Amino acid sequence: MQDIVCTFCGSVCDDGEYDLKKKSVKKFCKLGSSKFAEKERIKAPMIDGKEVSYEEAIDKAVEILVNAKRPLLYGWASTANEAIRLGVILAEKLGGVYDQCASVCHAPGTLATIEEGVPGGTLGSVKNRADVVVFWGSNPMEAHPRHGMRYSISAKGLLVKDRKQRKVIVVDVRPTKTAKIADIFIQIKPGYDYAIFSALRAIISGNADAVPSEVGGVAKEKLIELADIMKNAKYGAILYGLGVTQSRGRDRNVENAIKLVQLLNRTTRWIIWPMRGHYNVVGAGEVPAWEVGYQYAIDFSRGYPRFSPAEFSAVEVLKRRDCDAALIVASDPVAHFPRIAVQHLKRIPVIQIDPYPNMTTLVAKIVIPSAVYGIEAEGTAYRMDCIPLRLKKIIETNYWTDEKILEEMLRRVEKFKG
Repeated sequence: MQDIVCTFCGSVCDDGEYDLKKKSVKKFCKLGSSKFAEKERIKAPMIDGKEVSYEEAIDKAVEILVNAKRPLLYGWASTANEAIRLGVILAEKLGGVYDQCASVCHAPGTLATIEEGVPGGTLGSVKNRADVVVFWGSNPMEAHPRHGMRYSISAKGLLVKDRKQRKVIVVDVRPTKTAKIADIFIQIKPGYDYAIFSALRAIISGNADAVPSEVGGVAKEKLIELADIMKNAKYGAILYGLGVTQSRGRDRNVENAIKLVQLLNRTTRWIIWPMRGHYNVVGAGEVPAWEVGYQYAIDFSRGYPRFSPAEFSAVEVLKRRDCDAALIVASDPVAHFPRIAVQHLKRIPVIQIDPYPNMTTLVAKIVIPSAVYGIEAEGTAYRMDCIPLRLKKIIETNYWTDEKILEEMLRRVEKFKG
């Protein structure tokens, strides 16, 4: 089978090949190939460690969710849009809280976009047009191994034919694999992204005299050089990562970066876009956005959607002990959340829907295994640049899909609640 879509990282490469006889893949990176490798699976639905049928597990899960005063529905970054849609509806029916993985990674970028808008573009436009690419606080050579080859660093585009015609700049707090192959590497002090964005804006707007001799560990001359490259680019792209969203300044960093791009767009063409992690973390935000108007941290307890990241994100809800049940779909919060949040997860009944066992499985009362999208199930997912792609089903399985499991849960909830 050709044109297989990889469901690992946000690049969502769609040019893979799968050999049905050898059960092997081609054209995928090591990360993508690992998705197709044989690994431990959750064998059957379980309640308190005892194997049961899907129907029994779903019935018990619905009983817990319906009786909960305020359930938390969290995860969604590694499943299909069709399942996410049902999850949003389920959260509304239950009067619970919907949150997704971006609340602990790229959510500051979402807040910045709400404030400033986003001068964005697709990865196709970067591949075909960008003669200057800036990776700011991101490291695609390790996090998105084929991104550079397909879209940014050495991609052969329509107007930018090869690597020689593209200047690659890396701005980071330490040398990375991507920095080693960049034309220019600018090492900054941790937490000084905002100051450097401000200095670049001052230089580009003609106020270089206001910039001190050194900003965030970078000499003024180096900043002037970078500003000149940016101003003279025909088409530029800033691709930022967690180094920007999870350092001092957070959403204000991204706001300032967007203002820098807006300034550059007065004389040339620049875009800015986040380097997203999980393959459908964009869908986990886009789907609730076109369902109820918000991307994450959504509370339905009053019968209508309310958005407040400082109050309704999963970590905050768990820290305050503000939920009495949790449905975790395609995620592993126990492995990544702060200790205080995990402690409350251990106190309440947790329902997990996931193909693979993980740390959250250890605290879950009900575990429901599911099919792997892009291998055992078809569906739709958003690439990191908000382009929707259709995931193919390659092999047959007896596992239920997330969509089917959630559909059955929703049907039973509606039977109870009307």
